[in-house]
Amino acid sequence: MSVEQQSRPAVRDQLYVGGAWVAPDGHGTLEVVEASTEQPLGTVPEGTAEDARRAVAAARKAFDGWAATPVAERQRLLRAIADGLEARADEIARTVTAEVGMPLKLSRIIQAGLPIASFRMAADLLDEIALEEEAGTALIVRDPVGVVGAITPWNYPLHQVACKVAPALAAGCTVVLKPSEVAPLSAFILAEVVDHVGLPAGVFNLVTGVGPVVGEAIASDPDVDMVSFTGSTRAGKRVSELAAGSVKRVALELGGKSPYVILDDADLSQAVPNGVAKAFLNSGQTCSALTRMLVPRERLAEAEQIAAATAEAFAPADPTGDRNGIGPLVSDVQRERVRGYIAKGLDEGARLVTGGAEAPDDLPQGYYVRPTVFSDVTPDMTIAQEEIFGPVLVLIPYDDEEQAIAIANDTIYGLAAGVWSGDADRANRVARRLRAGQIEVNGGAFDLRAPFGGFKQSGNGRENGRFGLEEYLEAKALLR
Repeated sequence: MSVEQQSRPAVRDQLYVGGAWVAPDGHGTLEVVEASTEQPLGTVPEGTAEDARRAVAAARKAFDGWAATPVAERQRLLRAIADGLEARADEIARTVTAEVGMPLKLSRIIQAGLPIASFRMAADLLDEIALEEEAGTALIVRDPVGVVGAITPWNYPLHQVACKVAPALAAGCTVVLKPSEVAPLSAFILAEVVDHVGLPAGVFNLVTGVGPVVGEAIASDPDVDMVSFTGSTRAGKRVSELAAGSVKRVALELGGKSPYVILDDADLSQAVPNGVAKAFLNSGQTCSALTRMLVPRERLAEAEQIAAATAEAFAPADPTGDRNGIGPLVSDVQRERVRGYIAKGLDEGARLVTGGAEAPDDLPQGYYVRPTVFSDVTPDMTIAQEEIFGPVLVLIPYDDEEQAIAIANDTIYGLAAGVWSGDADRANRVARRLRAGQIEVNGGAFDLRAPFGGFKQSGNGRENGRFGLEEYLEAKALLR
């Protein structure tokens, strides 16, 4: 491939509906922009409500046959999809790095690796979940929910798609996918893989477009039995409103403002760098990022020094290069949003330890924001309550363990959290008291088999592992 071909924007002008690539209903297109250069990366169709209806009709037509497909055949096809994604893993990683800005070496592990693992795991879980069981005199049968509308975000574009599509297909559901219009290109790679492996027509359908048009058409369609949505809390509320019209099942994975409680017996040289890294993963564009670091007041100065040094080591860098650092944000809109929060923090009296709203001097192009740390943040400040979705960490001092727990739980969110203590039993005891769906204890690593989802306004339902597959199953009792 020539340099000219490599730099030429990708033009996707068809949707995948009913087992075929088809022309969209309208003629509109959506531009995808490369995060590190601010240059056009490609275009995709701006789908319409009619496109969504066609896809739902195809999924409805295919449902009975797919639901009756033997488990072994569903497993074979899921593993074939995983193999197909693996064969294109480098292409996926490079595509997502261009769209989102995650450093390429991380994209290979996360943005390409996790979707492959999700499809393999979904196939394996069918050997572990009892689809039929006895309960007294009844036979409990677990049926697929039906047609699933999957609406996914831009920050982990193919990973979030796989978290929904893989278990839904494993359960015997058919799917209509609307990926984020900001980072949709990897979804087309999945559709090509699905087409190549021979998934029956209509079992998987792809419609690109904007949320207020395609997303709302999917959420309100009476032939959709379930909507699984990942995105902002505001948009999740709208999905719930529309879904209520036909009383369909809704699974929501929404925002977060996750606390990281460092207890007074912690080794700060380990605990603080771990927290900074978790806050700045994917340039802070992670819903579960540990963005509120709670520190004993008497150790605040020490924590600030370590946090500043760690943050400065995350200096922004070209995501395709060899230098370690964070990549750009996904868009100019997101960059301005993050800059606005930094200004708000200063206005409300937080103390800037490092970073700030100014662009990095050595990166005149790209949606870069310098890693930023605030201290002397009070729990009522905007930057301590609202999800920023950028590389901004706030340090909040506390006086005792009870106050730390109270501050940690004092937001509308409850997606994730972290605890670090020199005493593992103490860390686990505090973790049990935090109102969050997933809690890292002394640096515990992400596990794809662990349930992921939130309390409070971080959503409902769970993704990943057995719990994620069970979201797409309905219990039916045969009374005998």
